[in-house]
Amino acid sequence: MTDTDLHPALPVSKIPVGGMVGVEVAGRKLLLSNIDGRIYAVSGVCTHEEFDLADGIVIEDAVTCPLHLSQFDLRTGQVYNPPATEPLRVFNVKIDGDTVFVEV
Repeated sequence: MTDTDLHPALPVSKIPVGGMVGVEVAGRKLLLSNIDGRIYAVSGVCTHEEFDLADGIVIEDAVTCPLHLSQFDLRTGQVYNPPATEPLRVFNVKIDGDTVFVEV
């Protein structure tokens, strides 16, 4: 990962532990989550019906899509249940000070 690939997303302090925040970075909808103090970034759009996952519910390390209830792992993008079958894309993150940078 080179610094030219990195785009600032938001301050770490804006992502609650055990929660997620939907952001747009370089024209992409992303979900940033804070799981046990570690920040993760995945695509913010459900792979089943292209619904905005920022409106979903976080349970432990997964987001549930409010449209058809598919669940995705916020760390790996893995899909846990149908109707979605494709995982979410995972993006590399870097923390510099209080800022989260995402490689897109």
